Amino acid sequence: MKNFNITAEPINNQDVIDSVVHHNAGAISVFIGTVREMTGEKQTKFLHYEAYVPMAEKQLEKIGIEIQEKWPNAITAITHRIGTLQISDIAVAIAVSTPHRHDAFQASRYAIERIKEIVPIWKKEHYIDGEEWIGNQQGTKSYPAGHPEEGVER
Repeated sequence: MKNFNITAEPINNQDVIDSVVHHNAGAISVFIGTVREMTGEKQTKFLHYEAYVPMAEKQLEKIGIEIQEKWPNAITAITHRIGTLQISDIAVAIAVSTPHRHDAFQASRYAIERIKEIVPIWKKEHYIDGEEWIGNQQGTKSYPAGHPEEGVER
């Protein structure tokens, strides 16, 4: 299994964890992002994710390189799902192994924040009373057409 994947299939968390197991790891931090039902007052029925897969996987790998530079000896694996996801489905799984737990926690948080900053993945929320494309993953830009008008963000 590659360490940095975009998949249309359900994510197997154990596969992501197994990708970072190493005999020098003293900790493995795992972050699992799931689909929630309520966003403020809006009730979500399901989500639909789309991605520019080659660029998205390249950006996930870039995050892994950044983590290795910040936390030497860290090993990272990230899998993000695309397609239609139901409530409580896993949208993203991140596993980071490091020699010490503090670094594993920090690197895992860094990974999810960087995914939201640089990975070209777009989300359409389907509510009980409508639907809308959510802008960038940080929620700072709106994409009414479902993607950036100028192309992929950097």
